[in-house]
This record gives sequence, C-alpha cells and structure tokens, in this order.
Amino acid sequence: MRAAQRESGQASAELVAAIPVLLALLLALLQIVLIGYALWSAGAAARAGARAVFVGGNVERAARSAVPEALERGASVAERGGAVEVTVRAPALIPGLPHIPLHASAGFDPAAGG
Repeated sequence: MRAAQRESGQASAELVAAIPVLLALLLALLQIVLIGYALWSAGAAARAGARAVFVGGNVERAARSAVPEALERGASVAERGGAVEVTVRAPALIPGLPHIPLHASAGFDPAAGG
C-alpha cells in the first residue's frame, strides 16, 4: 500500500513540474496565432490600399479602414510607385517584450492580369 502512495505522490510532483512547460508552450502557440492574424490583417489592408491607388481613391483611408481596431495603434501606411506597404505592431503576450513589427505590401498591375 505504501508503494502505491509513493507512486501517486511522484505523479503529482511530475505534473506540477510539467505545468509551467505546458503553459509556456500554450503562450508560444497563442503568440504565433496572434502574429499570423496581424500579418494577415496587414496584407488585407495593403490590398485595400492598392485597390484605392488603382481607382484613384484615398490610399491612407482605404488601408486604415481595413486594419482591425486592435492593431490600429502604431499602424502606418506608405504608398510608393503604386505599391502600398502597411506596417502593424502585433502585441507581445509576454510582459516586458516589445511589440512585434510586421510589414505587408501589395500592388495592382493590370498588365499582369491582377
């Protein structure tokens, strides 16, 4: 009976030791998902800006309207020669780490078929 109690205590100690590792892996996975979302959003905003360039609209307004509210702070839009570059900062989930800058660009070339 005592051997079973000792093994049960060992399993509990191993679980307690594994919890921080599992939490760190979960945090890393969530950070990767957040970076992917921010990069996808920057790409969508750059495409919206490129469409505005093509039709003669307001590039800044079109691109910024496509940036999600959570990423608006620190976002920038630049247009160079028909190409639009959007930069957003993905928030870091680990306190104390800086925001992660992400860039996406898009252009529209009618001669290339889109």
